[in-house]
Amino acid sequence: MGSISSERQSKPHAVCMPYPAQGHVTPMLTVAKLLHSTGFHVTFVNTEYNHRRLLRSLGPTSLDGLPDFQFMAIPDGLPFSDEDVTQDVPSICEAIMTNKSLPYFRDLLRRLNESDPVAPQVTCVFADFTMSFAIDAAKEIGIPCVLLWTASACGLLGYLNFKNLMEKGIIPLKDMNQLNDGYLDKPIDFVPGLKNMRLKDFPSFLRTTDPNDIMLKYVLYIMDRATSSSSAITINTFCELEQPVLDQIATMLPSIHEIGPLAMLSHQIKESSLKSLGSNLWKLQPGCLDWLEGKQTGSTVFVNFGSVTVMTNQQLVEFAWGLANSGYDFLWITRPDLVRGDTAVLPQEFLDQTKERGLLASWCPQDAVLQHPAIGAFLTHSGWNSTLESISGGVPMVCWPFFAEQQTNCRFACTEWEIGMEIDNNVKRADVELLIREIMGGDKGKKMKERALKWKQSVAMATQNGGPSLVNFQKLVNEVLISNK
Repeated sequence: MGSISSERQSKPHAVCMPYPAQGHVTPMLTVAKLLHSTGFHVTFVNTEYNHRRLLRSLGPTSLDGLPDFQFMAIPDGLPFSDEDVTQDVPSICEAIMTNKSLPYFRDLLRRLNESDPVAPQVTCVFADFTMSFAIDAAKEIGIPCVLLWTASACGLLGYLNFKNLMEKGIIPLKDMNQLNDGYLDKPIDFVPGLKNMRLKDFPSFLRTTDPNDIMLKYVLYIMDRATSSSSAITINTFCELEQPVLDQIATMLPSIHEIGPLAMLSHQIKESSLKSLGSNLWKLQPGCLDWLEGKQTGSTVFVNFGSVTVMTNQQLVEFAWGLANSGYDFLWITRPDLVRGDTAVLPQEFLDQTKERGLLASWCPQDAVLQHPAIGAFLTHSGWNSTLESISGGVPMVCWPFFAEQQTNCRFACTEWEIGMEIDNNVKRADVELLIREIMGGDKGKKMKERALKWKQSVAMATQNGGPSLVNFQKLVNEVLISNK
């Protein structure tokens, strides 16, 4: 009995904490599983709100975990809610910026160290880049805090230059007319690492006239914290995809490690009951993969606007008729909260016309769908997990970015990696039809497919045994997380 206890006590113990949104929980859970598979005891910390959502989605015993992988939860500082939607992003960010969760996280670390009879002492914190209060809590007990940037390197470099844009008087906007008068088309050619950029291609939080806008302040706050306080920074990308951007970031931030795409790196996780544990905050709708079986290679358009994007019902209808008129089969994920302030209502005529070639689902295993040979193109909001999963599947994209760094991801997909086509924010059914026809069957689409397949090979090389992303992860574990133990 004593030897088991001493073995537990000698294990490194990582506390992993994502930002409380789907696109952040998924990559952080992959990091936690990778750490566990290399010998770490892991405590995974969600907000109480998301902990409840995961139990609803995955089942009441789904988070019981293993003896050396446990789930815990802390308050998020917001009023209690039992809704099943992504919380208001500015409200979460303001709570983080004012350290409302810091006392709860600090207390959790203390309880793990003092009152848990079997868990080893906490030796490191692995926190989302945006949850910067974790740096303070880790510092107080003398352990390293590694930050995970779950989005693109090009998006991060965009955020790091917000201060630069403010100093040049380019942002905040002088008045909201600048959103539509061509001002956002202004070329920004003075940022090393970011070529062919317009102001509209920078992360969307700069689109405000208020210098005290919560999201603008939050970006400046977390960028400042990261440049001065963390032990190391990991980025969910791979060198070949974003090398010039990464080279520039390395001059601005300490100790950068590229460890992506995490969804593909997860193939290195040892088989266990933990490997199959999901992170979906919405219940998966069964049958999506079965529906794709038997369809011809590259014959189907996959449509998913992620976990946060909302649109008007008119925009939804324009997308619907664009898909219908394109003539192609499609699998379309329509979340319950996809339409702003309302329930998505699609025209009955559309449903009748497409019932033989379209499937509507509320949520699906997107990474598996994008690996399916039937998928020929992805109509996406350009979120980073979606972009990486599309690249990993060799699938070109029609991009309709919504907010944050999705605009930057879209620009790079279209101009640098040449695997995407941008659709105007003011979406029209004729444009949707035209772009889908082009990407699925046109000359430009065929060239994009060839490039997408080359990027798919690059992903496989980066995440295989001996590949740079896996080597970077192992180096991080040995040099930052364990050497400090």
